[in-house]
Amino acid sequence: MNKTRLETFSDGVLAIIITIMVLELKIPAGTSWDAIKPLFPTLASYVLSFIFIAIYWGNHHHLLHTLNRVNGKIIWANMHLLFWLSLVPFGTRWMGENNFDSVTVAVYGTLLVLCDVAFTLLAVFIARGHPNEAEFARIFQKSKLKATISTILYLLSIPLAFVNPVISCSIFVFVALIWFIPDKEIEKLLSEM
Repeated sequence: MNKTRLETFSDGVLAIIITIMVLELKIPAGTSWDAIKPLFPTLASYVLSFIFIAIYWGNHHHLLHTLNRVNGKIIWANMHLLFWLSLVPFGTRWMGENNFDSVTVAVYGTLLVLCDVAFTLLAVFIARGHPNEAEFARIFQKSKLKATISTILYLLSIPLAFVNPVISCSIFVFVALIWFIPDKEIEKLLSEM
């Protein structure tokens, strides 16, 4: 399989995930600001999840562009990532509709851990098959550090959700900020390929 087919399929799944999340948003019962207030938790969880999906899409895009060939391990690692990402709309809606209850925030944190681990696994399989493995590994070392920090913070967010869900949500926002700006070195490597 060539990488274009894998990219196209992945882009389609991510687009569907975002579509499902936006379709889960309820229309306010009226036209006043008071009608929108009860929907704030749902909108906030949607915005947070949209940002996470967008970050995954951008990093996934960069990662797949480094590929020269696709093997079975890469295909299944990619499917593993898409599986966990496909559950984000469930976590998003449950968390938003329950006003960021501790259990829902802990489940959302668990989903983020699983997505993070799946993305890291995909990156490892791609790195192992990269023709310029040393350069690729050097560039992704910074991403590995960010991934490790993210995983640790996500893991901490799970028990902290039962102390105070706001702390966990703050962790989610902090991790999103870490990943929001793409790595310039990977873009440089891509331009040289």
